[in-house]
Amino acid sequence: MIQALPKVLPVNELKNTANIMKVCQETEGPIVITKNGYGVAVMMSIKVYEEMFVKMRAAALINESLDDIDNGGELIDGEKFFSEIKRKHGR
Repeated sequence: MIQALPKVLPVNELKNTANIMKVCQETEGPIVITKNGYGVAVMMSIKVYEEMFVKMRAAALINESLDDIDNGGELIDGEKFFSEIKRKHGR
């Protein structure tokens, strides 16, 4: 998957709030806000934020599980695990 370069806006464009909100909604990634040519902040739509947060949380859980395995954690058969979940939660 190829990611597009982030959109970059100078801080003085933040004065036009209607345009900024439009750009935020239309941009599928974070927007880098610059001052004097240097990045100072990041802005993004709630949708992009939520998607990024879910991915980061999933990655953290995967890494935590891999650490557990590396440290001798108990391995559970996948079919057994899902059967137990279905039994507990009735689905």
